[in-house]
Amino acid sequence: MPRAHYIVLRNPDGSPKLAPMRAWLRENPQEVPEGLDQTTCTSHQLRRALSRNGWELEELHDRILLIKPDESGDTTFADGLLQDEAAEEQIAEAAEITFGLERDLQSAIRANISHLEPGLEITDGGKERQTDAGWIDITASDREGNVVVIELKAGSASPDAIAQVLAYMGAVAEADKKPVRGILVAGEFHKRVIWASRAIPKLELRKYAFQFTFEAVK
Repeated sequence: MPRAHYIVLRNPDGSPKLAPMRAWLRENPQEVPEGLDQTTCTSHQLRRALSRNGWELEELHDRILLIKPDESGDTTFADGLLQDEAAEEQIAEAAEITFGLERDLQSAIRANISHLEPGLEITDGGKERQTDAGWIDITASDREGNVVVIELKAGSASPDAIAQVLAYMGAVAEADKKPVRGILVAGEFHKRVIWASRAIPKLELRKYAFQFTFEAVK
């Protein structure tokens, strides 16, 4: 059975963070090795190129880890992760669940875009738009003709989400030569995200909630 590939990054507090390799490279196109395309190249080609670029490669029994060196070139922040495979499996599973929830959230919003804001119309043809800053979850237009960049976060939106959505907005403004707004959708928002959004007139926060229905199975 093919083993899943994960990127290992260093969190600001020094702990390791896992992300599915292809999903992470799609959101960080500047990290894709030169001459390769993450959508068409095989996982083996991508991991080999990243390894040649100085990333540490670790092969576990059920997955392959590519450790991105921090600013000083160090990868020891991942040592604890490698020594405790049980903890590593839990982190990886959480990363996969988060990625799946974001995909489900995206599908739900695409099917009910007017619930997010009346008058919104999806303009990306039903798929994520690629920009120089990364892949935008949903691109739409509003009643005034503004481009609306919609970024989705399953669970809580961290302060990093602000930089991410602003980068997308800047890339789209440069490419489309039109006014751009941003909407960040999440289940919860870090306090710094809320404070930052109040200083950015063209960025709005929207909190999602799930409603469950139950049907009898015969």
